[in-house]
Amino acid sequence: MGSAAAAHLAARAQRVIALEQYQLAHDLGSSHGLTRIIRLAYFEHPSYVPLLRRAFELWRGLESGARETLLHITGGLDVGAEGSEVFEGSRRSCIEHDLPHRLLTGAEVCRGFPAWHLDHRVGAVLQGDAGFLRPEACITAHAAAARAAGADIRERECVLDWEATPGGVRVRTNRGSYEATQLVLAAGPWMGELLPALSCLMRPERQVLGWFEVADHEAFSPARFPVFVHDAPEGRFYGFPEFGVPGFKIGRYHHRGEQVNPRDVDRLCRPEDEATLRAAVARYFPRADGPLLRAETCLFTNTPDEHFIIDRHPDAPEVLIVSPCSGHGFKFCSVVGEIVADLVTHGTTAHDISAFRLARFPPRPAQGPDRGTDREGRR
Repeated sequence: MGSAAAAHLAARAQRVIALEQYQLAHDLGSSHGLTRIIRLAYFEHPSYVPLLRRAFELWRGLESGARETLLHITGGLDVGAEGSEVFEGSRRSCIEHDLPHRLLTGAEVCRGFPAWHLDHRVGAVLQGDAGFLRPEACITAHAAAARAAGADIRERECVLDWEATPGGVRVRTNRGSYEATQLVLAAGPWMGELLPALSCLMRPERQVLGWFEVADHEAFSPARFPVFVHDAPEGRFYGFPEFGVPGFKIGRYHHRGEQVNPRDVDRLCRPEDEATLRAAVARYFPRADGPLLRAETCLFTNTPDEHFIIDRHPDAPEVLIVSPCSGHGFKFCSVVGEIVADLVTHGTTAHDISAFRLARFPPRPAQGPDRGTDREGRR
């Protein structure tokens, strides 16, 4: 969200300083792992679909400027029993927004996509406008576009605190301090440190992804294997074709339910992590039930209702909160960057972001504005 916001703001001739505590496209947050799903049939809520339409357009525009492929289309399968949130929500989005789609039985999924092994009682929504983004390349492309338009992107510069001032906001880092008329906070799992009064709405959670060796590379190729979300008895899983590195990549939403501090999260894949993923691999993708070739840990930052927060700080309107995203935000980065630019330059946006307002949560006890300082003075 930060690199996209910087790119869109700089393109509108705004003076932009972007601060990154690590290096660009690092692997300590929520925006790495080689692939991220993008899909138009959105089971979470149909109101996301117009944002996704625009996101697709903007990703293609970014690709054109970067002169490399960032978005790969594979089609998408939303799998589950009738009545499940994934199956019914995806079908609802398709119907409400007139998205071309097919309803498949479990047997039809297995015939059409031989990597799968499904019970005949399961159904699926197949929608063609789905695939995956290359997150590290997307961040690099947004940052390059921002710099080309004049933005100053400073890596390995850690925010220590911020405060509202009569003219806007002051930000203090490990290298100095800056004053600006507006501040955009898009710090993912570190948002609770920057906004301690709102930290109860932003819970980081450990997520582990695994790449399993496949016995049939063609069956798991991008041409034969759509990205998917599967509401299974073992949990809700999502996965990708083999791409970039060997192995079939799979994850489980809310993996093992571990709320964590992003400063000391366990980054190793433990036996219980592999077992959580292999339970689905062995049952639904037996041709990929080989050795675990690779694993990576990332972080979800969950709101209570698992929808986004894009809103002004209730006590400091100079501050725009653009996070967290509850594990399904990366695909929206391109359009969220545009929304940020709208809000910063015009104070409003034509995009409907009413569902992302802070007011949907119960009011907090009265208190002064956040200053963004944690007890260790780090960002």
